[in-house]
Amino acid sequence: MAEDLCFLSKIRTHAKARFLSLEAVQRPCSLLDIDPREIPYVHYPKPNTYDRAECACNPVRFFAILSTQRSGSGWFETLLNSHINVSSNGEIFSVKERRANASAIVATLDKIYNMDWLSSASKNECSAAVGFKWMLNQGLMAHHKEIVEYFNQRGVSAIFLFRRNLRRRTISVLANLYDRDAKLLNGTHKSHVHSPHEAKILATYKPTINATLLIHNLKQVEDTTAKALEYFKSTSHVILYYEDIVKNHTKLMEVQNFLRVPQRKLNSRQVKIHKGPLSELVENWDDVHNTLKGTPYESFIHADYQM
Repeated sequence: MAEDLCFLSKIRTHAKARFLSLEAVQRPCSLLDIDPREIPYVHYPKPNTYDRAECACNPVRFFAILSTQRSGSGWFETLLNSHINVSSNGEIFSVKERRANASAIVATLDKIYNMDWLSSASKNECSAAVGFKWMLNQGLMAHHKEIVEYFNQRGVSAIFLFRRNLRRRTISVLANLYDRDAKLLNGTHKSHVHSPHEAKILATYKPTINATLLIHNLKQVEDTTAKALEYFKSTSHVILYYEDIVKNHTKLMEVQNFLRVPQRKLNSRQVKIHKGPLSELVENWDDVHNTLKGTPYESFIHADYQM
């Protein structure tokens, strides 16, 4: 135990020194016109793989979208990436090797925020906000202490994105798992679709939900969400809900303000798969209805929005 603590201390000391060193290198430009409270969140990366050229003194904000699977994070990320100044690089820690330990996570984060992580979403030299999408079960909770320290040291802002109606999320999770094997779209599995025709095909599958475990599973998701918010409460963060963004597009303006990027109309080509009342989306609706009725989750029974 003592050896583990000593090792962790060395990692943190080394990481802290590196963070400070990187910040010193990445601040070659004037900060005179920036609110002093914003300075920790303003960066001037120097990528190793290309030259930022005339954009070298354009400030860059670092962010991470923290979410759970099938909570609308893919759709939300496409909205952000439709902004000419935002680069969100996808679900980077879906690859296990990148989250194997704290050191692997820090090395990956360094590459992303040094703007050396090149993806189809990269705006390269003139990005004003750089980040990625991170699921809670991809090393985020297991290494939360080191990650919170990194976020605070490097000035990374967290964008939490959750769903209010966890029952709809469950339907999406089960349907997506089913399609991985069934491959309803001409033998191809797609987690997200770009046409109403494809959405209609995927929506033909109605999952059967285990009513016995239903309340336990909902409580588990709620507890994990609450734990994540508690872990990251010391970081710069904003909390968003998928349903709020669907109903109120001014929420996207709030996100752009949070990232300090110019206001733009954001668009996504993704098409929603599961629409309408929950009763039409679940095979064993009577079981689900009776299980939720009279519980704190009874509100999940009713359709909360239409698209």
